Amino acid sequence: MTTTEAQAAAPALRQGLAAGGTRHALGRVLAILARTVAVFVPVFLLATFVTFALRSLSGLSPARIQLGEEATVEAIARVEAEWGLDRPFLVQYGDWIGGVLQGQLGTSWSNGADISELIGLGLGVSLSVATLALVLGVVVGFALGTVAALRRTTWIDRAVTGFVTVISVMPAFVVGIVLVAVFAVGLGLFPSAGYVPAEQGLGPWLAHITLPAVALSLDVVADVARQLRTGLVAAYRDNYVTGAVVRGLSPRRIFLRHVLRNGLGPVLATLGLKFPALVGASVVTEWIFGLQGFGRFANDAAQVGDVPAVQGVLVVSIALVVSFNLIVNLALARVTPASQRGV
Repeated sequence: MTTTEAQAAAPALRQGLAAGGTRHALGRVLAILARTVAVFVPVFLLATFVTFALRSLSGLSPARIQLGEEATVEAIARVEAEWGLDRPFLVQYGDWIGGVLQGQLGTSWSNGADISELIGLGLGVSLSVATLALVLGVVVGFALGTVAALRRTTWIDRAVTGFVTVISVMPAFVVGIVLVAVFAVGLGLFPSAGYVPAEQGLGPWLAHITLPAVALSLDVVADVARQLRTGLVAAYRDNYVTGAVVRGLSPRRIFLRHVLRNGLGPVLATLGLKFPALVGASVVTEWIFGLQGFGRFANDAAQVGDVPAVQGVLVVSIALVVSFNLIVNLALARVTPASQRGV
């Protein structure tokens, strides 16, 4: 092939390589989606089925909530028939699953309200706090983990390690109480309780969610910092980094192009469960800061025996876990070369 022919064929070759890379990336995405669905479907069916079975075994009933413990057998039977609880268990379960697939989570036993709307109100509060907590945790944890890895075996590394160890054992509700006492009551910089939707102003919205987000973020900071330090230190010991040093690449380029991409794997894997956990574990923090969030709604529903509400919380929780893990897995496939080879 002559030089002219090679130059003419170069654009076609580049297009072919680009098309092949696109197909490969699409294949990775489809493979991740298939694995996620394969895990989600059986877990969802098993979890919801077990919840229904436990309800039947517990004897919980809307009649007990509406009529009280002194209700007659006839009154209980009448209320349960109105709710369709006199039908066979599998029929009830099938009807409920069909409604869930259409976005209908049922009706609350305690107040007759639509559960989807109730969860939507509380979930907006919890997602706001959890998102800010995750952002704060990732940013601060990333900075601490990077500094510790770049200054490994020095006093800076030991100081960072000691700091993240201390904050990892501090309960969120204790941190929340201290934050309220210092920054809300003492200094008056933030409101001590309540929530303002973002639609009413970003300033008031951020002011109301900052303290609870900080209280929840400490555990994320500790986990991100530890996992990132471990991943980066391990990446620095790999042969390809040694080869890059021998070739004379700058430390900055080695870190950004080689070490960081391969060291992010443990951090992303950790974050896969952090965000749903922040949403679900925020019930104590919501009590401290007077927030009517998802965690508090779940706790209140469980306290009164509102089974449809608890089942709705279960569905949303599974959806959150699956969705966020899907995002993390896609990020892993995009960022880390090891994940790309494993798909």
